[in-house]
Amino acid sequence: MQLTDQDLAALGEAATSAALKAGELISSHSSKKLNVENKGGADSLASQVVTEVDLMAQELILEMLDKYSKLFDLGTLGEESPDNHERFEKDYFWCIDPIDGTLAFINQQHGYAVSIGLVSKSGEPVIGVIFDPLKKILYKAVKGQGAFRNGRKWTVQSAKDAPLYLVSDSSFQDHPLFNESISELKAISEDLGYNGFETQFKGGAALNACWVIEKAPACYFKYPKKKQGGGSLWDYAASACIYSEAGAWVSNMHGEPLDLNRKNSTFMNHEGILYASTKEIANKITQINTKLKR
Repeated sequence: MQLTDQDLAALGEAATSAALKAGELISSHSSKKLNVENKGGADSLASQVVTEVDLMAQELILEMLDKYSKLFDLGTLGEESPDNHERFEKDYFWCIDPIDGTLAFINQQHGYAVSIGLVSKSGEPVIGVIFDPLKKILYKAVKGQGAFRNGRKWTVQSAKDAPLYLVSDSSFQDHPLFNESISELKAISEDLGYNGFETQFKGGAALNACWVIEKAPACYFKYPKKKQGGGSLWDYAASACIYSEAGAWVSNMHGEPLDLNRKNSTFMNHEGILYASTKEIANKITQINTKLKR
């Protein structure tokens, strides 16, 4: 079925309620001792760790969205459950990361969030809700209805006389192309007339994307690679919708739309990801990718 603007608005409200409730649950456990397990299957500690709170939060979200899923015949894809392939059968599917940035949550550091997206079968993100339970900030977007930060209209506003920011997770500092990338980004900052270059390495994918808009001019990216990893569909579905509505740039590292309903995997390593506050910055980074990955 084709969802109307009214349908999307209602589903956006449902996703918001679920994200806020999951955020309350997460906050209630943020200072408690956690049972941490390793689920394997990826290339970094951040993508392997899971706690009982991740599982509880996903169950809560699914319960709250269940009646809407039945009413609109929606599929589901959640990080903490096997891929049931409903995303290939339904016209739309929920794409849920109950705690994006679990490692930050375990370490009681800022950088974790609830992320809920709704994606069409073709891979287009149509709803995005990200809730930062530590700072109590809600980011939300519905296709064609704008992006909002704590209920206020939100669009990219690059600060004047500001540095170019690279926002990323800490694992990028161990990437073999890290030093070359930093040199190239400093050159981009100078070329585009920004006032220096700064970095921030701490968050999960959802908040890193939001922080790019907060810190504009800024960028966040992951290079393509053959090894599985590079984040998963649920890491980027919600923020991709927010970017589309906020006037920011989101694509793979070749400048093409993100493959948010990848056929043979949920990982995004095959094409990488690129978030930027402007198309101009994004174009420069795709050139870095071509240059350094030759």
